[in-house]
Amino acid sequence: MENRIISLLRLGSYKNASEYFMLLVQQDKQRQTKQRLETKLIQGIESGTAEPMTAQDWDEICQAMRERSVERS
Repeated sequence: MENRIISLLRLGSYKNASEYFMLLVQQDKQRQTKQRLETKLIQGIESGTAEPMTAQDWDEICQAMRERSVERS
């Protein structure tokens, strides 16, 4: 692995080893986020038939978002 990093640095692909490792960490975070999203999507698909959203459903969602916003302030 060390030889690979040295080669990449010599080619000018990265300024230093830290930049390379930061990119690896960022890519890993993106992979994890994608995996969590895919898991949630599969759970949603497998959860059964969807029911139409009502005006009351949307009102409750909006209220919950407003409450979260106040809590974070």
